[in-house]
Amino acid sequence: MMPKKNNKPNKDYNVLSQKIVKLIETSIPLTQSAILEELGLTPSLKSLCRLVLVDLVKQGVIEYKNKKYSSKEAEAKTLKGILRVHPRGFGFFQPDPSAKDGEEVFIPKHLVKDAVDGDTVEIEINPHSNWEKGPDGKVTAIIKRGRSHLGGTVYTINSKGVIYAHCPLLGASKPVIVESKNKVKVGDRIILKVISWADEEKPAQGEITHILGHISDPSIDIEAAIKEYDLNAEFPKSVMDEAAKWGDEVAKKDLEKRNDLTALKTITIDPETAKDFDDALSISKDEQGLYHLAVHIADVAHYVSKGSCLDTEAFERCNSTYFPGFCLPMLPHELSSNLCSLQPGVIRLTVSVLMIFDTEGSLVSSKIVRSYIKSNKRFTYEEAKEVLDGIKKSPFLPELNLLVELCHLLKKKRSERGSIDFSLPDLVILVDKKGNPTGTKFVEYDITHQLVEEYMLKANELVAKHLDEHRKMVVFRIHEEPSKDNMEDFYALARSLGFFLPQKPTQQDLQVLFEKAKKTAFAQQLSVSFIRSMKLAYYSAENVGHFGLALEYYCHFTSPIRRYTDLIIQRLLFNEEGPNLELSKIALMCSEKERISFRAESSVKNLKKFRLLEQWIKEDPLKVYKAITTKVKPFGIFFELPDLMLEGFLHVSELEDDYFIFNPKTSSFTGKSTGKVHKVGETLNVKPIALDLILLESKWELVNQRTQKKKSR
Repeated sequence: MMPKKNNKPNKDYNVLSQKIVKLIETSIPLTQSAILEELGLTPSLKSLCRLVLVDLVKQGVIEYKNKKYSSKEAEAKTLKGILRVHPRGFGFFQPDPSAKDGEEVFIPKHLVKDAVDGDTVEIEINPHSNWEKGPDGKVTAIIKRGRSHLGGTVYTINSKGVIYAHCPLLGASKPVIVESKNKVKVGDRIILKVISWADEEKPAQGEITHILGHISDPSIDIEAAIKEYDLNAEFPKSVMDEAAKWGDEVAKKDLEKRNDLTALKTITIDPETAKDFDDALSISKDEQGLYHLAVHIADVAHYVSKGSCLDTEAFERCNSTYFPGFCLPMLPHELSSNLCSLQPGVIRLTVSVLMIFDTEGSLVSSKIVRSYIKSNKRFTYEEAKEVLDGIKKSPFLPELNLLVELCHLLKKKRSERGSIDFSLPDLVILVDKKGNPTGTKFVEYDITHQLVEEYMLKANELVAKHLDEHRKMVVFRIHEEPSKDNMEDFYALARSLGFFLPQKPTQQDLQVLFEKAKKTAFAQQLSVSFIRSMKLAYYSAENVGHFGLALEYYCHFTSPIRRYTDLIIQRLLFNEEGPNLELSKIALMCSEKERISFRAESSVKNLKKFRLLEQWIKEDPLKVYKAITTKVKPFGIFFELPDLMLEGFLHVSELEDDYFIFNPKTSSFTGKSTGKVHKVGETLNVKPIALDLILLESKWELVNQRTQKKKSR
């Protein structure tokens, strides 16, 4: 019974009530005596505590069962949407865009059950989720299968003739039983029509519709990935016909009501292999020292109007997909590599962001116009760098120097607001016409790459801000703040590598860390670990800002040839989308397709790396490779080959001849007899002893100096 109250609430009662509820919500069921002990109450408050417990049970706030108090079981919320499954088996649920609760839900591996990537499912959210990391849940029903076919590779044929295939979409732990009217062999890459999906008792079954080739043939790697990840390989005839109608040149009538910017000195800077040039730059400096910058973006919206065949197909694809030596484009080559590509010496339609900056790099004014340009020069990154370094001569050196000058000012501004600059080199897999990997090339993220990125970031930011200020809809590119747990893991790694970080690091502390790391061998490792600690960026109709760039407003605008969101942004700028735009649906679709393309690209890149390593082994079976330890876990150590950016693993039993003890505080192993220490950041000598091109798994052995000396004798 609640104590009698006058007009003033009983302060002790209310405070005690709040404390009890908080304690019970965060604990296992507790007895009354355990609660009294946990709260450390004075004798005078213990009797009040007993009254509060009785009242809370009566009010239904807490439950009393088996002489223990516990939190009242919350009703589990159910949602319907799409499931995206990671190659490691866990999943992420993406709700229907029309749902009020639009947050992504993590599904642990064992709770994905029999659902596969792309399925429409019903899930139940765990009412006791750790919302610091985000909600988690479980699949309760599969409403609709996302596909009817699977791509895979015959992995084994047992003594009874039963054929099993590995399908990347399902993962290595879920083999598929194959039915075939024709003879197949291990390594055949196949397309299966699903007869039955897996359940708790039996694996999935599929019937071969056609055989693509054998795993030993690298020329079909991309074709297989396109099939496995259900990408659109061919453009429908209606789309090709629509693209062809635009012809090869810009029509004179299309220049009307546009700003003529052909008098500006304009250049493009792109990779050597690029064929679609989305963006071009113009820059000058006036007598007052003000910088006049123009970022010109191909006006794809002029050619791809809402509801057209081109538009429908572009939305189906959402983005271009880039494989080693090959691009699967979002738009037909007639547009992507010709009429929309800002090639030198020809008139092209553009949307230009015209900006003026002062001597400190602060924006003075800006405007966005429809325009047309004639690019004066197509630079590759390498060529532009050679001109800046004085190796090559060019009449555009003054413009390049100005671009670098303003770039440094903008980079400084970005740094001041807390954005972190990684400047990571990019590993490119070189392949010949038959798909054979011939080697690798590291592309340094030098000043030419940095200046292009800086100006694209600024244009994207200004366009997002412009649309928001004019109360227009926006497909934002958002990036949420990472969880504290993930960041703590990163801080622990940085400290284990010898870098100082205060107990609660600020963005400025992290900036200093990465600046110092650039001068060490740990720059790549720290950068990759930091990126993995972050949440994924994605598209959304709702703006929460971009944590990584430290921006309140950000969208993708500068690549409409290869991204559907950028095309939508162009239409929104000039009111060409109409009133019935389902922006949430577009944002969700583009986010999903982006992840699928990334997985397809990664699968081919990893296979090419394995093929290259296989070649190296054949050329020199005794070769020892340098590796860097990236993670130390109780069961073993993970490492990476810097020359190939390929991950390997050594079980603790495969380390030196010693008994190794794991220290969780330092994430390291110490040999009981030898005192040998294995920790993150150390250099290892390793040798591959087995490669599996089907599962993309490798087996390694540790080669210590003593072993090497014995073998050399």
